[in-house]
Amino acid sequence: MNILLLNHYAGSQTYGMEFRPHSFAREWVKAGHSVRIVAASFSHLRHQQPVTTGTITTEAIDGIQYYWIKTPAYKGNHLQRALNIFSFVVKLMLHRKTILSDFTPDIVIGSSTYPLDNIVAHQIARQFKATHVYEVHDLWPLSLTDLSGMSAHHPFVLLMQWAEHYAYKTVDAVISLLPYAETHMRAHGLALNKFYCVPNGIDISDPVGDASEIPVLHRQVLNRLRERNAFIVGYAGGHAISNALDTFVKSAIHLTRNDAALVLVGTGTEKERLMRRAKHLSLSNVYFLPPVPRRSVQPLLRSMDALFIGWQNKPIYRYGVSPNKLMDYMLSGKPIIHANKVGNDIVAECGCGISVAPENSYAIARAIRSLMKMSVEARDEMGRKGSASIQRHYQNKDLALKYIDLCTISIGRLTSIQKGERSTHVVHFETQS
Repeated sequence: MNILLLNHYAGSQTYGMEFRPHSFAREWVKAGHSVRIVAASFSHLRHQQPVTTGTITTEAIDGIQYYWIKTPAYKGNHLQRALNIFSFVVKLMLHRKTILSDFTPDIVIGSSTYPLDNIVAHQIARQFKATHVYEVHDLWPLSLTDLSGMSAHHPFVLLMQWAEHYAYKTVDAVISLLPYAETHMRAHGLALNKFYCVPNGIDISDPVGDASEIPVLHRQVLNRLRERNAFIVGYAGGHAISNALDTFVKSAIHLTRNDAALVLVGTGTEKERLMRRAKHLSLSNVYFLPPVPRRSVQPLLRSMDALFIGWQNKPIYRYGVSPNKLMDYMLSGKPIIHANKVGNDIVAECGCGISVAPENSYAIARAIRSLMKMSVEARDEMGRKGSASIQRHYQNKDLALKYIDLCTISIGRLTSIQKGERSTHVVHFETQS
């Protein structure tokens, strides 16, 4: 089959996040499919941007055809990012004939964080009589109003709301990363038997560096902490509002400097503010470090004693979460502190850490002290449960093939509808025990 994947933020192992489009597409190519990914030339998620010439630049990566649409750079979540989004969608619409001049898609996937690209995805799918799949990472515009505090009457929110309704009413199938989002989608126009869940996973076969590939600065900080026998709790990933890092940083107040240290690795819109907050609170046991290359992520995580991931205490999380960083955490074999009130607490389900209430610095500190009191063997056993769960349920090679199976089911249902037949059999894949 020919698969067209529209994902504004798609990356690769070289460029960085998002990894899911590249990882799944690589498996689809291995299975004999042809894949064309259309993405923006600039994304705040990447640590390296592709080199582009002109409006559209093509590049082959691991057998995948990438089409980079030239878009303006931006910083933060303000007007410049909105212009970047509109630039991508408008140019995608205007240049789709060029992008598809030698490619007839069987499946068209609209997969950007926002729903606007599904307008173009639907038009392309109908032109080629292809199946239109809407892949949902986040619930826009609900994320904008619940997490970012934007007014439901803001023009940008209203536009995204219209696009969400349009997508749910016109798609042939939704593949969601959020396991309990169907009720929300049904309330906004999605028909029965069109919802499937394929969570994030990880490529366990990707090359991983050893401790020597941890950047020098990071090694120096970790070595100093080891010398004083500090219990190191790490966070690696984006520093955004949704990550609820305020309470993680604040938990250091309740910990003795010589006993525990919090190490935050990464970048993001909240990083500078968090650094100022740590300084204001005179926290000498909190360390901020820059992001590391993909190859260095696993050795870095394995050099920690425990890992933290958290969420805001917001109703939106009742629909579930599927964070990439949690997959990395579980693979590392380290115990995880999960500050959450979400629909699917994967850490609690597989027993690979301690779950606590969200946005509660006392609870986070108590969890850290509990792990510190455990024997190394007990913590290692906890971590092994996480890595074992990755092996069983969260390998991209398996999830990518299930994804295509779901698309194939949708193709069959669409063909039946076109022939005036009635579809009576829909398969739902379970990815967790």
